[in-house]
Amino acid sequence: MNFIFLGPPGAGKGTLAAQVSSEYGIPHISTGDIFRANIKNQTPLGVKVKAIIDAGGLVSDDITCELVEDRLKQDDCKKGFILDGFPRTIPQAEMFEKLKPDVKVVNFEVDNELIIARLSNRRVCRSCGQNYNVKFLPPKVEGKCDKCGGELYTRDDDKLESITNRLDVYRKQTEPLIDFYRKLGKITDIDSARDSSLVLIDFKKLFPKY
Repeated sequence: MNFIFLGPPGAGKGTLAAQVSSEYGIPHISTGDIFRANIKNQTPLGVKVKAIIDAGGLVSDDITCELVEDRLKQDDCKKGFILDGFPRTIPQAEMFEKLKPDVKVVNFEVDNELIIARLSNRRVCRSCGQNYNVKFLPPKVEGKCDKCGGELYTRDDDKLESITNRLDVYRKQTEPLIDFYRKLGKITDIDSARDSSLVLIDFKKLFPKY
């Protein structure tokens, strides 16, 4: 099964994607990971992307779609995939429709208040990268990672001003995709304001493996 996960930052896309990836045996793919892998491996596309980024430019929709298309040709995508962070624009969605029309779009619904509570209370371990939430999933010892004892910190993009800006960008740039896919009859809304285990149960009912 092929999935696109849509939703604002803090909606729980990454958490559910990891769970679905494990249970369904399909890769969770983010455009950020694709960009980094191509740049690190110095592929022809990676060299092109690095030159654009180093010059302070924006990677075009054409190149972004080309990178995604190349990633989906890999063997681990034979049974399906989860795309997170792509498409971001209507032109990208239109291009991808021609490439992969057999895709199910999942729209994560959650209000801004809860998103702000989730992100502003998030803490990350400096050593191992483990995520915590001081409100919903606190560490056993304040400021210390349960796994490795490392220091927990607040990422710059989890500060209130940054969160508000990220939400504004999402609403302006990405929300039109919801209307795009709704008109195509491809979108399924899911309430992601609940515990991730409950969201997963709903997901499996909506999209059974067999």
